Amino acid sequence: MSRFDEPLGKALDPKTAKLLQSVLELETVGDLLRHYPRRYAERGELTAIDALEVDEHVTVVGEVTRLMRKPMRNRGGTWLEVEVVDGNRAKIYLSFFGKGSHVAESRLKPGRRGMFAGKVGQFGSRAHPRWQLAHPEFELFEEETGSASAEEFANAPVPIYPAGKDLTPWVIRRAIGVVLDTLGPLDDPLPAEVRARHRLMPLAEALEAIHRPRDFGDVTRSRERLKFDEAFVLQAVLLQRRIAATSWPAKARPRIEGGLLDQFDERLPWNLTEGQSAVGEEIARDLALEHPMHRLLQGEVGAGKTVVALRAMLQVVDSGGQAVLLAPTEVLAQQHHRSISAMLGDLAAGGMFGGTTVGLLTGSMGAAARRSALLDAASGAAGIVVGTHALLQEHVQFAELGLVVVDEQHRFGVEQRDALREKVSGGRPHVLVMTATPIPRTVAMTVFGDLEVSTLSQLPSGRAPITSHVVPAADKPHYLDRTWERVREEVGLGRQAYIVCPRIGDLEGDEGDLSAAAGGDDRRPPLAVLEVAELLASGPLRGLRVAVLHGKLPPEEKDAIMKAFSRGEVDVLVATTVIEVGVDVPNSSVMVIMDADRFGVSQLHQLRGRVGRGGLPGLCLLVTEFAENSPARARLDAVAATLDGFELSRVDLEQRREGDVLGAAQSGKRSSLKLLQLLRDEDVIEAARAEALELLRKDPEMKGHSGLRAEIDRLLRDEKADYLEKT
Repeated sequence: MSRFDEPLGKALDPKTAKLLQSVLELETVGDLLRHYPRRYAERGELTAIDALEVDEHVTVVGEVTRLMRKPMRNRGGTWLEVEVVDGNRAKIYLSFFGKGSHVAESRLKPGRRGMFAGKVGQFGSRAHPRWQLAHPEFELFEEETGSASAEEFANAPVPIYPAGKDLTPWVIRRAIGVVLDTLGPLDDPLPAEVRARHRLMPLAEALEAIHRPRDFGDVTRSRERLKFDEAFVLQAVLLQRRIAATSWPAKARPRIEGGLLDQFDERLPWNLTEGQSAVGEEIARDLALEHPMHRLLQGEVGAGKTVVALRAMLQVVDSGGQAVLLAPTEVLAQQHHRSISAMLGDLAAGGMFGGTTVGLLTGSMGAAARRSALLDAASGAAGIVVGTHALLQEHVQFAELGLVVVDEQHRFGVEQRDALREKVSGGRPHVLVMTATPIPRTVAMTVFGDLEVSTLSQLPSGRAPITSHVVPAADKPHYLDRTWERVREEVGLGRQAYIVCPRIGDLEGDEGDLSAAAGGDDRRPPLAVLEVAELLASGPLRGLRVAVLHGKLPPEEKDAIMKAFSRGEVDVLVATTVIEVGVDVPNSSVMVIMDADRFGVSQLHQLRGRVGRGGLPGLCLLVTEFAENSPARARLDAVAATLDGFELSRVDLEQRREGDVLGAAQSGKRSSLKLLQLLRDEDVIEAARAEALELLRKDPEMKGHSGLRAEIDRLLRDEKADYLEKT
């Protein structure tokens, strides 16, 4: 067993090992050594006391300036107050009581410097509050010099680790020191020639330098090496999967001359864009191979991805197979079913030229309709089946499933996407994943490194530009009045409008993306569809035909409302994000997004793509109460400033972080990446990918690279191996 895999209980004393496990979930020596410092303090230039928050557990670096013994107010005795000042002369006060005050008094002398960790509080007047740490843990720098010279000690950066309650940064530092002192030789995952080409230090030196740096040059060099490690191992995993995928069996689905696809192309009332034609040819070649296609199709809202997917589905139907289109919501599934049926026209079953049935299966269908849809899928009568999560249920069977198209892949979990693959016997289906949220090249290469990626950047003719503006409702309430006037003006021209709200009506169990909200728990509840619709219908939009749409309505009612809106029988549709993707009403020209700051960047971009679809100029108004200089307002300004989804996706990724690119968490704080940042380290990722590709070309099984194999095994332990197999 590698030293990296040794349980911490064997390497450290039981109390420390238990603390590290319970507070930070660190189980092994490798976990501990890869718990890197969050920042570094300098002993000479003390870290500023800034951005503190009440009740936050913090570590402050500073110098003791004075001690004061103060009498207890309600009982006898005294307590100790210690004033600590940072390099900017900001102050924080430490308070000690009982026996602890005497211990602190004996050690904390004016002029002593150190780290002080505890829960932040405030006291004093509101006008002049003072920061306080009650009974903080502390470690003085002068007590840890050991054998180092005073000059070396004074210049060495002090690592500050992510810690937690009952676990201070210096306890972590001491534990890491114990492990480093007994580590011994390591099997380096990076071959010597790769290290030499990129001027990277060996792994053991990098771990020593990042945890016990002599200067900030050590910090920089060690981070460069360890970032490369993360990129190299990740790329090796994804490239291995891509190589392995060529050996998986799948039934070839070549294009059949004179089939449904040829007839469909002949009847198209418009010409495919160059991008649609090129991507269509890529997909057609993939489908003709005897190993499964696994392709990501990304493109701007309205770029024509559905037509590309339908042509792929017809190619599979021509070869005797079935195709499934998996949509995240019933509204979108119904919209896809209608649009595909309309595009096929008399090529749908019952037409004079034969064709194929386009089935629909959702969770809330009536019993008779559901039985008919299940029978069509199982018998093969339905060549194309559109549906929601209902398609994933065990009793749903197919005669010969050949292609799975997943729309808006981020809306489905890994287990859900995998369920359809289990419905194919004797091989795997071809898979086409679609997203209208463009992904930066490096992110696609890193997160989807085992997929072929196709991009549609050219919009079909007839798409009009969309103008976006931020409406600061709190600062300038008359702007909101003007918003409703603009809606009335558009309706007066015979056009239609969307108004989007974050929730339905009651907070509990509500739909919508509220997690993106900037601000705290003291904010008012997000605006609700039911409330806003009532206020508008009786107020600024009185006399207009206003309807409500949200995910909790019965499916028949949702479908009826969307059909009425499509027919122009509704002027204003007040909705949640159920209209985010796939809804296509060419006559809609304006969208107002209430509490826009509560939505993510990509979601806002998706939503505004519902207007400007029929040649009419589109207008999107982003209503917010946030002030001009706030981060939330900056995010909305970024959305308003560009229609480039790729640029916005970079903004979105920077805010949401990468997530666990090799695990089930697709965004958020949990991440396999410790140092590597997908956007800032693009050059590192590309260099690592090139090196990993060359290594696997020479040694596909990595027989001569035991260190790399071990690192991959560690990366894929637990559920991650299963995740990769399913993705």
